[in-house]
Amino acid sequence: MPRLLELVLVFAPLSLVAVGGANSVLPDIHRQVVTVHAWMSDAEFSNAFVLAQAVPGPNILVVSLIGWNVAGLPGALVALVAMCGPSSVLALAVERGLRSARMARWRYRLRMGLGPLTIGLMLASGLVLARSADHAPVAVGLTVVTAVLLQRTSVHPLLLMAGGAILGVMGLV
Repeated sequence: MPRLLELVLVFAPLSLVAVGGANSVLPDIHRQVVTVHAWMSDAEFSNAFVLAQAVPGPNILVVSLIGWNVAGLPGALVALVAMCGPSSVLALAVERGLRSARMARWRYRLRMGLGPLTIGLMLASGLVLARSADHAPVAVGLTVVTAVLLQRTSVHPLLLMAGGAILGVMGLV
């Protein structure tokens, strides 16, 4: 039971600040899971994230994998509810509170402020994942080339993923 409570105490507060989804608080999830509680290593965390992104469904699945690693099926369920529950209740309350026409100005200001915040949180998430997964010069180069190609061209991400997989199978990454 203490492990389940620890999962709630880690994920419920993060849920309330996960503007833009769970990936926006990935740096703090990483810090809690790897550094503070030592539930997973850097490599295990990166692998869990990659697995959660590879399977169909929401990107929040990484939280379930962390919970599974900590306390099995009950841990997966508790982590998922702790990550989704508080933010869902908060979003419903805010939406209901800002529903009236006289709150339209506040709605606009809230959206304008949350946009840049979400982008910054997502950028931090990408940097944390890159640092935990890129230990070889080839891996760092692959990450940089991928980011540049996605930013400057219209190449499909699946092609880049296939290229990375091929480099991994060849043992270059």
